[in-house]
Amino acid sequence: EFESYSRQVEDLKENVKDIMMASKRDPLEHIEFINLLCRLGVSYHFDDEIENSLKEIFDDLPNLLDKHDFDLYTVSLLFRVLRQHGFKMLCVVFNKFKDTNGEFKKTIIDDVKGILSLYEASFLSVHGEQILDDALVFTKANLESLAMQSSPRLADHIRNALSRPFHKGVPRIEARKYISFYEEDESRNDTLLKFAKIDFNRVQLIHRQELSILSRWWNDLNFAEEFPYARDRTVEIYVWANGVHFEPQYAFSRMMVTKYLKIVSLVDDTYDAYASFEEIQHFTNAIERFVSCYLMVCLSLLNLS
Repeated sequence: EFESYSRQVEDLKENVKDIMMASKRDPLEHIEFINLLCRLGVSYHFDDEIENSLKEIFDDLPNLLDKHDFDLYTVSLLFRVLRQHGFKMLCVVFNKFKDTNGEFKKTIIDDVKGILSLYEASFLSVHGEQILDDALVFTKANLESLAMQSSPRLADHIRNALSRPFHKGVPRIEARKYISFYEEDESRNDTLLKFAKIDFNRVQLIHRQELSILSRWWNDLNFAEEFPYARDRTVEIYVWANGVHFEPQYAFSRMMVTKYLKIVSLVDDTYDAYASFEEIQHFTNAIERFVSCYLMVCLSLLNLS
């Protein structure tokens, strides 16, 4: 099954890449497509292409903004996508959506798409960007009422965003939700949708295999019998590691982080839920002696250098 998914992904990947390259004719269409790749959880296939494209757009940004009077949705999308990829687009681009009193114009309140886009962009602020702090308050207040007036599909999307902004969520969970949302989009690209679905299933198989290996590792250590008081948190900890980097090439990192945190969790449970005060003292002293020896080795190596 995995081999079948992999073959399909490789075939579709070239088609999606062609679509992405064709979208470069229009910078805004290109940004939209890059955003879709990120939302659908497949942007990792095109990291180099996306980085180069965004650099070109960012370098030409003053000219782009000067030539076009972009609406709230477009400006917010540009801002969010560029900042998420490390490009420092200035927040002054949002000044035109404020009135003479320094408040966001009432004319944009009914722009659901724009308000949602601004809401997501506001989370990419840095300290001192007051306009983005204001944007968060403004959009959050209006989105709650807009959700009640929107279609069920859009309302669910808004509530998901209010609950947890896309870039703050667990990537695989966010991708799964957006695949379902995008599937109902009448303007969807079926090739991209198929690619996202198959790749999601392929990556999920990898994750399931890793989790199976980790569960077997834990069982082989017989810790469940040796330390019956310890919580079995294999799945929970693996999800944490997966949230940091889900991509197939980081399998070793996910496995090692999970194993390390499993041991840390075991020690934590020993301290919190099982050992007596005297036992904890002995255990702590043993750890401190070990750390001291370790540090002395490090210091001796530094002296040799």
